Amino acid sequence: MSKKNVAVIPGDGIGPEVIGATLEVLEKVAPGRFDFHEVAMGGNAIDKYGEPLPDFRLKTCQEADATLLGAVGGPKWDNQPPENRPERGLLRVRSGLEVFANIRPAKIFAPLASACPLRKDIAEKGIDFIIVRELTGGIYFGKHEAFKTPSGERAARDVMEYTEHEIRRIAHVAFKMAMGRRKLVTSIDKANILTVSRLWREVVEDVAKEYPEVKLNHLYVDNASMQLIRVPSEFDVIVTENTFGDILSDEASQIVGSIGMIPSASLGDNNRGLYEPIHGSAPDIAGQDKANPIGTILAGAMMLRYSFEMNKEADAIENAVDEVLKAGLRTGDIYTEGTKLITGSQMKAEIISRL
Repeated sequence: MSKKNVAVIPGDGIGPEVIGATLEVLEKVAPGRFDFHEVAMGGNAIDKYGEPLPDFRLKTCQEADATLLGAVGGPKWDNQPPENRPERGLLRVRSGLEVFANIRPAKIFAPLASACPLRKDIAEKGIDFIIVRELTGGIYFGKHEAFKTPSGERAARDVMEYTEHEIRRIAHVAFKMAMGRRKLVTSIDKANILTVSRLWREVVEDVAKEYPEVKLNHLYVDNASMQLIRVPSEFDVIVTENTFGDILSDEASQIVGSIGMIPSASLGDNNRGLYEPIHGSAPDIAGQDKANPIGTILAGAMMLRYSFEMNKEADAIENAVDEVLKAGLRTGDIYTEGTKLITGSQMKAEIISRL
């Protein structure tokens, strides 16, 4: 059986720590199945090459079967010009890999129910939904312009733009995912105000006709942000545009207990994929063995499942994480009274021991 080539972007801050833990888990669950190729991106690439993602480093990702990413950025590079900030590397790798669908699960692990900030009666109903976020359109990829008005006052504009095919393809991802779950899609927009959102809603409704078994709901983004807090159990698959998805997925990460627990996958028309945790580089705890590696380890499990169809191995990782949590072992971000506080490297070792 041929090995899978995986581009590995350790990144900045705690990125190298959580990526290192994940590579050990992958080697344990599937020994000898991977060739890992390290890629500099983000702040460390700026230090080394003067830019957040050089062409030849992007090419390594494009030639790989999948890409695994830690986290990038930090205050060290805050003074970089906007076009050369570490986060620009993220936009470039997403565009270069032609990934357009970001998949972020929001699931509360039963042993972490006490970490949920919502009322007990809300959390007990269960939280298990997926946010499907369009990743290559909208304001983030629109025209950005700073200018002065005729009177000399400073002004700026950022353009939100979507084409019909961009909306259609992300809607298909959401509906196909819903078919394997509870057959419910909630499309989130701002169609009462934005022309872009009105097109979004029209195209999503058109795609829905191809999936008669799936129920489609619409919510305005402001209402959706409230309903995720009030009744998270009523959501199954959420589909939305880039900016709304960015905000709502961070909200979702908090209602399930910790941003350090959530993985994500970014997929395109092929199955290569870009896999990462949703947390940032957390430079304040870098090098202190405090970082929770679970989000990145679960991103590795998503890579096995979506890019390599290694479902058995992905299940093994997810079950091992669940067993560690049931044993009451916690890193600082998910620690509560009555549980045992351990380091990030100890968490990795405990997961590996259960594989």
